[in-house]
Amino acid sequence: MLYNNLMNFDLEELKKNNKTNYFAVEYERLLGEEQKINDMVREDSSLKELAEEELQNIKFQKEALERQVEEILKSEKDEEEFPNEIVLEVRAGAGGDEASLFAWEIAHMYEKFSEIQGWSWKPLDESMNDVGGYKEASFEVKGKDVYKLLQYETGVHRVQRVPATEKNGRIHTSTASVAILPIRKKTTVVINPSDIEMEYSRSGGAGGQNVNKVETAVRLIHKPTGIDVRCTTERKQLANREKAMEILLSKLQILKDEEEAKKYSGERKSQIGTADRSEKIRTYNFPQDRITDHRIKQSWSNLPLIMEGNIKKIIDALQSGEVGNSEEE
Repeated sequence: MLYNNLMNFDLEELKKNNKTNYFAVEYERLLGEEQKINDMVREDSSLKELAEEELQNIKFQKEALERQVEEILKSEKDEEEFPNEIVLEVRAGAGGDEASLFAWEIAHMYEKFSEIQGWSWKPLDESMNDVGGYKEASFEVKGKDVYKLLQYETGVHRVQRVPATEKNGRIHTSTASVAILPIRKKTTVVINPSDIEMEYSRSGGAGGQNVNKVETAVRLIHKPTGIDVRCTTERKQLANREKAMEILLSKLQILKDEEEAKKYSGERKSQIGTADRSEKIRTYNFPQDRITDHRIKQSWSNLPLIMEGNIKKIIDALQSGEVGNSEEE
C-alpha cells in the first residue's frame, strides 16, 4: 500500500472513492516526481540546490491536496453521522378524528419548514380518513443538515384545543406521533431475504383514467420483528421497493441501536412509542397560544406562525439544550 508521508492516507482506498479519486491519482504522480528528483540528486549532488526548489514546490502541492482530501473525508464522516436524507413519519394517536387532523397539521408544519430550509419534500405513503386527516403518512425529506436539525422531533406531540365539531366548547386533548428515520449509506443490519414478505397493490389515484392499473405500490413485512413499510408514490414498482427497503433498513438499524444501548443505559422507549397522551415530548396549547417542549422545559407563543413551519427557534433550542425523556407537566 502507498501512504503519504504526512497524513497516512491509504491512496488505494482513496482511489475507490469517486470524490477523492482525482486527488489520490494526482498525489501519486507527485510522489513519483519527488522520487525521481531525489534519485537525480543522489546520482549528481550538483543538482541539489536546483532540486530543493522543485521539491519545495511539490511539497506545497501535496499539502494542498491533503487539505482537500481531509475536507472531503470529514464531510463524508459528518454526512454518515448526520445524513442529508430522512424519512419522516406521522401517525394519529389518541383522539379519533381530531388526532388525525392534528397529524395532518404536524406534517404540514414540517413540509413548510422544509420549504423554508430549501429541502425537498416528497410523499411516500399517505393513509387518510374521511375528514381529511392522516391515519398515518410518510415523507422523504432531503437537504443539508436535515437529520441534524430534525433528529429530536421523534416522539408524541400533544394538542389541546376546542375541535370544530365540539358544540359545548370543551377543550379536547389528542396526540400524533412523529418518527425521524435517517437514511444512511452504511448500516450494520443484514436482512435475510427469507425474512421479508412482499406485497404488491395498486397505488391510489384520483379516479377515472388517473387510477394506476398496475400494481406498483409495495409493502414489505419483516417477519422476525413485524415491522412493515409501505411505499406507494413512485411510478415504478422497483423504485417503490427500493425506497421501502431503505426505510426498513433504517427502522431495523434504529431497533438494533436501541437494543445495544439498553446494555449501557437501561430501558429506552421505542421510536414511535404508543402515541398515548402521557408519552409526550411537546404540547400545542391553542387556547393559551403556547407550545411547550417538555424535555427542555421551554415554551413559545404564536402557534399559527409555528404551524406554518416557523419552528427554527424551537429546533435551535433543542440543539443547544439537553434532550432527555419527556415528563408530565
